[in-house]
Amino acid sequence: MHDSLQLEVHDIEVNVLTGIYSEETHLPQPLRISMTVDLDCPERFTPDTPLSASKSYMDLKEAATSSLPPGVHFTLIEGVADHIVDTLFMSDPRVQRVKIRIVKLAIAEAGESIGVTMVRHRR
Repeated sequence: MHDSLQLEVHDIEVNVLTGIYSEETHLPQPLRISMTVDLDCPERFTPDTPLSASKSYMDLKEAATSSLPPGVHFTLIEGVADHIVDTLFMSDPRVQRVKIRIVKLAIAEAGESIGVTMVRHRR
């Protein structure tokens, strides 16, 4: 067994072109994105351990926001999830696993959460 560190960022809201129905395909839809990222963990974190021993939470947030290509339509939110996962894997070899949850806010009628959860492991 090896140690791992989980970084978490939850409830990021971002507008993304996604959907299969005609009313969904021309305007961005609000999505709520949450993720847990497993990193290789150093043996110890001491009071003076530098950030480079971990990963900035902002890297996760940026993967869910600014890494999404503007103007690109994702037919499925699963495609949005895979794009974010790929961004995280490419940005840091220490990322070993990503769990991402995406909720489509526009289709909720009574405050329910409708969406997907995907887990990908580095291959």
